[in-house]
Amino acid sequence: MPRSAMLPESTAQQILNMIETQHRFTVGDKLPNENDLAAELGVSRSTLREAIRILTTSGVLEIRRGKGTFVSANTVIDSADLSDIASGLDDLFEMRLMFEPDCAFLAAQRATQEEIDAICYYGEQVEKKILSGEDRTAEEQKFHESIANATHNAFVKQFMPVIFNAIKKGVIVMTRDKDVSADNLNDDRLIMDFIKKRNAEGARTAMRLHILHAMEHL
Repeated sequence: MPRSAMLPESTAQQILNMIETQHRFTVGDKLPNENDLAAELGVSRSTLREAIRILTTSGVLEIRRGKGTFVSANTVIDSADLSDIASGLDDLFEMRLMFEPDCAFLAAQRATQEEIDAICYYGEQVEKKILSGEDRTAEEQKFHESIANATHNAFVKQFMPVIFNAIKKGVIVMTRDKDVSADNLNDDRLIMDFIKKRNAEGARTAMRLHILHAMEHL
């Protein structure tokens, strides 16, 4: 993977080190403003924003509108380098296979109607990107994130950066495979349909098949 694609992950790791190793910031502390922190880390503001998004998703940071970015909690994967976690597609997708089917199961049971609408919205956005031949990485990530959010489990979000990495790398590897795109369309539709019907077992099976189909083309 190009170095530029890894910058947000390495930047996220640097911020994590500031919190956990250097103890410069603790829970409740506000991070320096965007310009100052980007300059200190030697990265662009866009790279910093992406790193903060990774750490926000994992529960380490919290963005408060009009106030800034604050340290909210430590992450379960606090001792692991985020770039190392994302190194092997086989391992990443195996992890997804252990994790995401049960997320779909819980989402079908626990999702509010608003959350179901969000899942379907992002699933439809993925479909549009596939049919138009455009990069679907962001939409795919949002689709799976919306399912994770609907589990209402406080710790599930902490694993999402790993899932995001798997999706990002998987899309790059499989983007030219028409069979994968067809499978993806069918699988996402099944997942959405089962979640809408609150069929938890169906949602779990559909998600499992979705990941297995992807693994066949790695």
